[in-house]
Amino acid sequence: MKFKSVLIIGALLSNSVMAFDNFISRKGHTLYDGDKVFRFAGIHAPELHRIEDDAKGVCKADPRGWGQHFKWPTADEQENWIKAIVGTNQKAMRVYVLSIEQAADKACGRETHILAPTEKGGMPQLNEQAMVVYDRMIALADQHGLRLILPFIDHWKWWGGREQLADFYGEPEDAVYDVYSKTYQAYQHIIRQVVTRRNTITGRLYNQEKAIMIWETGNELKDTNELFLAKTSAFIKALAPNQLVMDGTYIKINDFALKDPNVDMVSNHYYTNVGNNSPETVLADLKTINGQKPYLIGEFGLQPSDKLQAIMDAAVNAEYKGAKAVGAFIWGFRGHRHNGGFYWHNEGGSKYYSYHLPGFKEGDFNEEIAVVEIARKAAAQMMGEKLLPLAKPEAPKLREINSVADVRWMGAPLGRSYRIERSTSMDSGWKTIANGLSDGKHKFDPRFDTLFCDDSVKANATYYYRVFAQNESGESPASNVQKFTTSQHIGKCN
Repeated sequence: MKFKSVLIIGALLSNSVMAFDNFISRKGHTLYDGDKVFRFAGIHAPELHRIEDDAKGVCKADPRGWGQHFKWPTADEQENWIKAIVGTNQKAMRVYVLSIEQAADKACGRETHILAPTEKGGMPQLNEQAMVVYDRMIALADQHGLRLILPFIDHWKWWGGREQLADFYGEPEDAVYDVYSKTYQAYQHIIRQVVTRRNTITGRLYNQEKAIMIWETGNELKDTNELFLAKTSAFIKALAPNQLVMDGTYIKINDFALKDPNVDMVSNHYYTNVGNNSPETVLADLKTINGQKPYLIGEFGLQPSDKLQAIMDAAVNAEYKGAKAVGAFIWGFRGHRHNGGFYWHNEGGSKYYSYHLPGFKEGDFNEEIAVVEIARKAAAQMMGEKLLPLAKPEAPKLREINSVADVRWMGAPLGRSYRIERSTSMDSGWKTIANGLSDGKHKFDPRFDTLFCDDSVKANATYYYRVFAQNESGESPASNVQKFTTSQHIGKCN
C-alpha cells in the first residue's frame, strides 16, 4: 500500500509544472537565481522529513535522559508544511540532519535515515522507507517553489550524530574529523549514497534536483579542521558540481573555508549559550568574511521578539564592502498534524516553544504572531519586495468522523480559524454550527484533545459536515464532506 501511494504521488508530481528553471549559483559573496540576486529569510523548519512527537513524552528506555519519540511525516503533512512555508513568503529552507541509528532506537520504536552496518567494519546503509520520505520532501519543494539546504550529519547526539557513527567502528566520538579514520570513510559513503540517489518520485538523481540549493557538511560541526573540510567539500563538489557546498560549522567562521575553492558558502548559528546571539555578530562575521563568500545565519533564536527583530534587521541590512547576509532563519517551526492540531516542541527546557504558521493567539505567550511577521517581512525585504497580505486559505481536509464528540480536520496551511457547516442532506440545507474555531492550541495532544464536539445532534439521524478555513484575507472553499449517522446513545461534549 505504501509503495502504491509513492507511485501515485510520483505520477502526480511528475506531471506537474516544476518550479525552477535554474540551479542557484554564486558569484563572489552573492547568490543568484539565473541573473537575479537571491536572498531569503524565514523560520527554520527542521523536521520536514522526520518528526519529534513531543506529545508522546520521553522514551524512558533511552539512557541519555532525553530520548524523544520520532515518526515519519505523511504526504499530507509534508505538503501542508511546505505550502505554509511558501505561503508565508519564504523561498528557501534549511532542514535538520540525517538521523543515525543508535542503541535505544529499537526499544523506543524509532527509525533513522542511516542504519548500522550489517557486518562488522562494513559501511552504513540508508533506510529506504526514510529516504522515500526524503524524496517526497524534495519533490514537493520543487513543485511548490522552495529551495532546500540539506546538512548531512550532526555534531550532536540527539538524532544520532558523529558520536553514533563512530560507535559503529569503536572509534572516538570525534573520529569523523580524522580523514584517515573508518568513521570518515563511512561519512563519505553516506554522502555518496545520498547525493547520487535517484529520487523515487521525480526520477532524478539528487545531484540533478534544482530544489536542492546547498549541501551542508553537517550541523554545527564545530571541530571542523582544514583537511576535513578540504576533502569533504571536494568530494561533494565532484558528485554535485551544479549544487552549492557550505561549511557546516558553528560559533566561528573558519578562515580556511574562505580560501577553499570547493566551499561556496559559510554560515554561523547564534545562541545565547555561546555568546553570539546579537545583531552585532552579523557585521562582525561579514567583516571576517570580507566579501569572499556568501554568508548565511543558519539559526538564531530563543529570545524575545524585539531581540529577534534586531538580529533580523541586521541580517537584512548590515553591509560590509558591498556584502550582506544572503539569508537568516529564526529557530524553529512545527507544522500541522495529519488528523488535526499541531506538532510542538519545547526548546531545551527554556520558556520558548516552536512556532506555528501563520501564527495564532494561543501562541501569544511565545509571541508567535509577532515572530511570524518578523520572518515574513524580512523575507520580502531580502528580495526587495513589498510585504503582501496572506493569501486566502485553501480548503482544510476533514477527516473521517467516528464520533460527533470528536470532529477533526487537517488545518489549511494559511488558516487561522475555521467555520463548520452541517446538513441532513448532501446537496442542500447547510447551516453554520460553529465559527471562529482555532486549531492552534498550545501542546495539542491527539490522545485527549479534539477540534470540535457537536452537541446539538439528534439520536438515530444522519448528518453531513464540511469545514471552511479563514484568515484576514477571506474564507476558503468548502472542505470535503464527511457523513456520520448517530446512534441511540450520543456522546457528550466535555
